[in-house]
Amino acid sequence: MASHAGATWASHGVAEGRGIIVPGISLENSGMKTVFKVAAAFAAGALVMFYLDPATGRRRRALVRDRAAATGHDAGRFARAKSKRAADRVRGLVARTRGRWSHQAIDDDRLEARVRSQLGRLVDRPHGVEVRVRDGCVTLGGFAAVHEIADLTDRVASMHGIASVQCHVRPNTTLPSDAVQHRH
Repeated sequence: MASHAGATWASHGVAEGRGIIVPGISLENSGMKTVFKVAAAFAAGALVMFYLDPATGRRRRALVRDRAAATGHDAGRFARAKSKRAADRVRGLVARTRGRWSHQAIDDDRLEARVRSQLGRLVDRPHGVEVRVRDGCVTLGGFAAVHEIADLTDRVASMHGIASVQCHVRPNTTLPSDAVQHRH
């Protein structure tokens, strides 16, 4: 009997029988030990019979093998995807940090492309806004909804590499007021 701090397991109502500990049942004093052994032997025999059956055992073993291989492949794909995403995020963070600390002038074509890419997030009809860039100075023209013009100007002015913004965007009055969607 194993003892714990001066008391035996049996005195606490816990029996130990060859590695099996069942609270509240004394396996040594009852026939439960035999029942557990018979049940375990029966389960092991059924499992062996299930997989070693000459008629369908080969198929069952192949299914188990294929499922195990598929699970391994899925785990590998999952791990590769997560590590690639983490590496991409780090690469993006490094590029953003490098861009913020860099004092090199950005060419006008690249600035124009960056402003145009932001237009879709800032206005409902990005094709209605004209963008021209010269020496880092952005000139916005065309039409936009009244509630979008101030935010458009502020967001473009806060972009990296923009020296100044001139906003000549006019309010679009051709749309009925209920057709204008508010972006928030």
